[in-house]
Amino acid sequence: MTPALRLDSLWSDTAPDRTDYAPLNAAITVDVAVIGGGFTGVSAAYHLAAGGASVALLEARTIGFGGSGRNVGLVNAGLWTPPDEVEKTIGKTTGGGLNALLATGPSVVFELIETHQIRCEATRKGTLHCAHSPAGLRDLENRFAQQEARGAPVKLLDAAETARRTGSTAYCGALWDGRAGTIQPLAYVQGLARAAEAQGAQIFEETAALTMTETAQGWTIRTAQGEVRAGQLIQATNAYGVNAGATNAITPAHFFQLATAPLPDELRHSILVGGEGCWDTAMIMSSFRLDQAGRMIFGALGNLEGLGRALHRRWAARKLAKLFPQLAGIPFEQDWTGRIAMTGTHLPRIERRGKRGISIFGYSGRGIAPGTLFGRAAAAWALGTGDLPLPIQDPQSDPFAAAKGLYYEAGATLSHLTNGRI
Repeated sequence: MTPALRLDSLWSDTAPDRTDYAPLNAAITVDVAVIGGGFTGVSAAYHLAAGGASVALLEARTIGFGGSGRNVGLVNAGLWTPPDEVEKTIGKTTGGGLNALLATGPSVVFELIETHQIRCEATRKGTLHCAHSPAGLRDLENRFAQQEARGAPVKLLDAAETARRTGSTAYCGALWDGRAGTIQPLAYVQGLARAAEAQGAQIFEETAALTMTETAQGWTIRTAQGEVRAGQLIQATNAYGVNAGATNAITPAHFFQLATAPLPDELRHSILVGGEGCWDTAMIMSSFRLDQAGRMIFGALGNLEGLGRALHRRWAARKLAKLFPQLAGIPFEQDWTGRIAMTGTHLPRIERRGKRGISIFGYSGRGIAPGTLFGRAAAAWALGTGDLPLPIQDPQSDPFAAAKGLYYEAGATLSHLTNGRI
């Protein structure tokens, strides 16, 4: 595998059972071509093959190289946008259906893991959305009421219970969601790719789609060394795809993560004793969790691959010591950055690609469960056995997308420079 195409992170170091897939070097014909080897694309390939279709998945780099192999690993039920706001934005019927579907997301993910015995550190102990301020607690009270009204297994915790669960006294309270959990995200998507291949899907790495052309007979996707002819096309590149002019209209943002060495037992026994993954209510949010080996993984909005690298790292060290004084001075040993795709509504979007193609993107950092669900729905759409959770829309462009991305990075940098000391 070409070194430049490898993902370099804790997840790539600890993912077991890595499978390499050869580049496409021939002309093949399949029912459906899938572009992108992340949660959505791999889920689509798996469900297509399981449904009896022939499918070729083309990944420009390696399976999980993009956001699917770089995220926090929180398997959440729902989106960042509260369910009432989802229904207000896209209508009661469509929004209600989307909310109901996303509520099942963690169960679908953990069932796939169990069915295919995917070794990905799967832990279903819930998640904690932590209130960083009284205003943040009011936001959680509102979210709790919305989820409780929908029958979700959620609990609103006070400051004392939050401190007991997290090991930190920095929070005013937290919202616990029992549907959720944590996984090693790269190991999950790679394991699902193996399951897709076992069902008959053809998977190709280091195979970028150079041109994608639709004719009366279907799609022709040309790569550096081969060609795929397919009746239908599913583009699942989210924040990473630049595919022959078919770029998704997203606002890019970045989320970085840093990992310590495995913590000593005496420290592990006082932090996140229940095994939950956490994130907070701050506008420039941050997250924290322990992996199976006991490493503290801390993340926040910002780009470690840019000019703010040193500033973000210094802020993260201060913030972690503020949350957990017992960890002060413990260094971060690894870091990596992922790209998040946001749309104008902060909701996922399905766009038309010709007459027999779609592109799915815009999870705003919530890709694991929604990506798995949307991939399954895309397979059902292609097979003619089910409907998509959102209407297909015409392609749109955003000439200000790059400027918006810079705005988010500037906001994260400024926050970490100023109020990041608390």
